[in-house]
Amino acid sequence: MQNTSSQAAAGDQSSRMTGTPTPAGTAKRSDGEVVRGWPIPGVPDFIPARGLFGGNLQTVVASLFPGKVPLPGTVPRHLRLPDDDRAVLHDDMPGSWQRGDHVVLLLHGLSGSHQSGYMVRLAARLFAMGVRVFRMDHRGCGAAAQLARSPYHAGRTEDIAAAVSMLERLCPGSPISIAGFSLSGNILLKYLGDNAENLPFCLYRAVAVCPPVDLHQCTARLAATAAGQRYDWYFTRRLMSQIVQTTLWRDELPLAQVKRLPRRMYEFDDLYTAPVAGFASVDDYYTQTSSLPVLGRIRVHTTILASQDDPVVCPQPLIDAALPPNVTLCLTPHGGHLGFIGRAGLDPDRRWMDWRLTEWLLE
Repeated sequence: MQNTSSQAAAGDQSSRMTGTPTPAGTAKRSDGEVVRGWPIPGVPDFIPARGLFGGNLQTVVASLFPGKVPLPGTVPRHLRLPDDDRAVLHDDMPGSWQRGDHVVLLLHGLSGSHQSGYMVRLAARLFAMGVRVFRMDHRGCGAAAQLARSPYHAGRTEDIAAAVSMLERLCPGSPISIAGFSLSGNILLKYLGDNAENLPFCLYRAVAVCPPVDLHQCTARLAATAAGQRYDWYFTRRLMSQIVQTTLWRDELPLAQVKRLPRRMYEFDDLYTAPVAGFASVDDYYTQTSSLPVLGRIRVHTTILASQDDPVVCPQPLIDAALPPNVTLCLTPHGGHLGFIGRAGLDPDRRWMDWRLTEWLLE
């Protein structure tokens, strides 16, 4: 069976050979099905770096070689959340920044932190452009590891609202753009959809990268393949390490009573996330926190970046979603999960994702 990336490539080749035009914003697969979201007018083609055509390679290499750059002078700011819990915002302010200049809030992915490679790289690029950047550590992550009593999860939209309110106080009059990666992409989209009529006027742009908008389908897909099961186990192990012997541990929860540690995120969410966050079950948790049902309500100018060969997040819900005109889906044939390492010469460096995000957040 052809994988998704080879199907997309074969579809492109078939379109060129037959001369059949493919509408802008769509791509054609080898089975003749048109997949919307690529190419996008005005967006440079993503051509994977030589030897990195597979989604797994893009994902793993991007994780192993994060390409971090130093960010001197970062100021950590504690964020009090609505339930009196704590998160941390890391403030990177250029010397040239003035009141009213642009501000960007970055939200890390599952088991990540403000020090994740994509967070640091993008912050450094924006910083060099004179943009003030806030990198958020969610509850229990990074610098907030021992501050929080409750964990963050896929539906913590109130935490984004609290962060935006803090940025409004610190940077009055400034336009605020937000980028959310992976699970935080889902949280961001849900925040925008759930609060469409009540969002602050300062919100300028939003970008969600590889968001799992349907958590049921995401976990089911991971369990369906050997490669997916390895990612599943990896993320579950990371999540376990974030709560064991921390303020997030609960002796009364089902997780503390099991004889075998969970190997899947579905099991972890069933034994820990759902009960600690007050959901009736893991399926109730996934249903209530998936952003897919509210995508059509989003009013902020938003771009969703995803890839057809993402080995972690299934892009099909995004392909099938009814999106409003102000929400643009950019679905590349290749790129993996938070990878998008491109061929040299197309951008100042190979990090195609970073350069597109700087454009979308500030345009």
